[in-house]
Amino acid sequence: MDKNYLLQAVVLLAAAAVAAPLARVANVGSVLGYLAAGVLIGPHALGFFTHVESILHVAELGIVFLLFLIGLELRPLRIWTMRRTILGAGGVQVLATGLLLGIVAAMLFTTPPVAAVVGLALAMSSTAFVLQALEERKELSQKHGRLAFSILLFQDLAAIPLIAVVPLMAVRGATDATQSAIAIATALGTIAAVILAGQFLLNRIYKMVAASGVREAMTATALMTVIGVAVLMQPAGLSAALGAFIAGAMLADSAYRHQIEADIQPFEGLLLGLFFTAIGMSLDLSLLSREWRLIAALVIGLVAIKMVVLFVVGRVNGLATRQARRLAIALAQGGEFAFVILGLVTGAHLLAETTANLMSVVVTLSMAVTPILLLADDWLVKVNGKSLVPDYDAPPPSEGRVVIAGLGRFGQIMARILRARGIPFTALDISPDQIELVRRFGAEGYYGDASRLDILEAAQTAKARAFVLAIDDVEASLRTAEIVRRHFPHVPIYARARNRQHVHKLMDLGVQEMRRETFLAAIELTRDLLEGLGMREAEARRLTETFAALDRKRLYDDYEHASDRQKLELNARRFAEELEELFRDDAEEAERIAEGQVPAKADARPRRASFEADTTKAS
Repeated sequence: MDKNYLLQAVVLLAAAAVAAPLARVANVGSVLGYLAAGVLIGPHALGFFTHVESILHVAELGIVFLLFLIGLELRPLRIWTMRRTILGAGGVQVLATGLLLGIVAAMLFTTPPVAAVVGLALAMSSTAFVLQALEERKELSQKHGRLAFSILLFQDLAAIPLIAVVPLMAVRGATDATQSAIAIATALGTIAAVILAGQFLLNRIYKMVAASGVREAMTATALMTVIGVAVLMQPAGLSAALGAFIAGAMLADSAYRHQIEADIQPFEGLLLGLFFTAIGMSLDLSLLSREWRLIAALVIGLVAIKMVVLFVVGRVNGLATRQARRLAIALAQGGEFAFVILGLVTGAHLLAETTANLMSVVVTLSMAVTPILLLADDWLVKVNGKSLVPDYDAPPPSEGRVVIAGLGRFGQIMARILRARGIPFTALDISPDQIELVRRFGAEGYYGDASRLDILEAAQTAKARAFVLAIDDVEASLRTAEIVRRHFPHVPIYARARNRQHVHKLMDLGVQEMRRETFLAAIELTRDLLEGLGMREAEARRLTETFAALDRKRLYDDYEHASDRQKLELNARRFAEELEELFRDDAEEAERIAEGQVPAKADARPRRASFEADTTKAS
C-alpha cells in the first residue's frame, strides 16, 4: 500500500478527531471546525491533498447516509401531525427565498431555468449544522427550535425532487426525443423498482439477519442497503442521495428502524465530517483573494435575504421578536444540498464551473458567518438581561414518550394499557420473532438491543417521560439499568425484577420503582386458593396482606446484608417465626370473636399495620 495514502488517512482522521472538538469548545459548531480543518490541510494551504475531487466522491457518501437517516425519520404519522408547520412555514420559506435568490442568479450568472434551480438550492439550510447548533444550545425543544426543525424537514423533502430534476433538465436539452423519453422512463422505473423492493424484501432480509444474532451482519446489511440502492440509481442517471432517501423512507415503519439508525449513524457522522472537510479543501483561496468584494457582497446578500424571509415566517407563525431573530440567524446559511446540486448542475453542463466554484465559496463562507452571528446574538441577549424565551414556552410533558425495554408478557401488558390510554411509547426488544408477533396483533415494537447506548439514543430516551425496564434476562436488565442511570439520570425507571437478588442489584444501581414479576400474582392466587378451601374472604385477604407486608419489609432488611449469607439465613428464620406467630395470633383472635369473648391480643391489627406502614414501593 502507498505510504502516502496512509499519511493522508492519518491526516483526515486527525482533522476529524481534533477540529470538531476544538470548534465545539469554541462554541462555533463542529461544521465550522471541519471547514477550517479542510482549508488548513487542503491544496491552498499546507498541501497535504492535491486531488480534492477524489476525496469529495467518497465524502459524498456522508450526504447519502444523511438522506437515508432523514428518510428513516419521515414516518407518515409524524409528517401528518406536523403538516401545517412543514407545508406552511417550510413551503413559504423555500419558495420565497428560492424566488428572490433565483432572480438574483438570473440577473448575474445564468438562464432563468437554471437560476431557479440554483435559487432553490441556495434556499436550503444545513440540516447537520442547524440541528447540531440548536442541540448544543438546548434550543431544539423551544418553540423556535421546533419551527426550525419543521422548516428543515420541508427543505429535506424539497431537495429530493430538486436532485431528481437536474439530470432530467440535461436530458431535456437532448435532440433525440426518443432518447429523452427512454431516460425518463428508466429513471421512473428504477424508482418504482426500489420502492417495490423496499416494500417487500427489506423487512424480510432484516428479519433473517436479526434472527442470526450476529451484530456485525446487521451493520453490514444496513450499509449494503444504503450503498446498494445508491449503485442502482447511477445507471438511471439519478442521484445516489435520492435512492438513499427512498430506501430510508421504505424502512421508516420497520421494526428494525432504531437498530438500523444506530448502526448507520457513526458512519454518517464520520463521512459527513469528511464531506465538510473536503468542502473546506476545495475552497479556492486564490478566487477568494481575487474576487473578495463580489464574494463578500454575495455572502451578505445570501444571509440577508434568508434572514428577512425567515424572520417574517417566524413572526407569522407566532414567534416573539427574539425567537424569530434566532430562527432567522440559525437557518441563514447555505446548506450541504447546495454543494450537491451545484455539482450536479455543473456535471450536467448547465452552469459554468467557475460560477459553481464562486457559489460554493459563498455557501462555505455563509456557514462560517452563522456561528459568529449566533454568538453575537447570545451576547446581545446577555447584555439586555433577557432570556431567549419565556419559561412557559417549553413543550408540555405530554409530548414525551415512554420507552419500554422488553416486549415479553410483562412489557406487553404495560404497552397495551398505555396504548389504550393514548400514551405514546417506543418499545424495544432484541427478539425479531417477538417484535413480529406483537406487530401482527396491532402493537408497535422495534428491534433493538436496549442495553446499547446508541440504541437508547436513537429511541430518544433523553426526552422520555419514563423508562420501563421489562427485560427478562437479568444480566441484560442490569446492563440496561446501569446505562440509563448513567446517561439519562433524569428519566425515572420502572423495573421488572426476576427475584429478590435481582431487586437488590437494581437497588445498587439506584432504581427505586420495582416489581417482582411473580410476587403479586402468587399473592392473588393464594388468596383464591384459601377461599376455595373454605376460608372466609376477609380472613383470606388478611392472611395474604400480612404475608405481603412482612415479605416487603424483609426484602429491604435483607438488602442491608445482601453479602452476608449467615445474616440472610437468620433473617429468613426470624421471618418464618414472626409470620407463624402473627398467624397464630390471628387464629386465636378469630376464635375468641366467634365465642363472643373480648380479643386477648388487641395489638394484632396495629402490629400488622406497622408492617404495612414500613413497606416500600418495591413488591
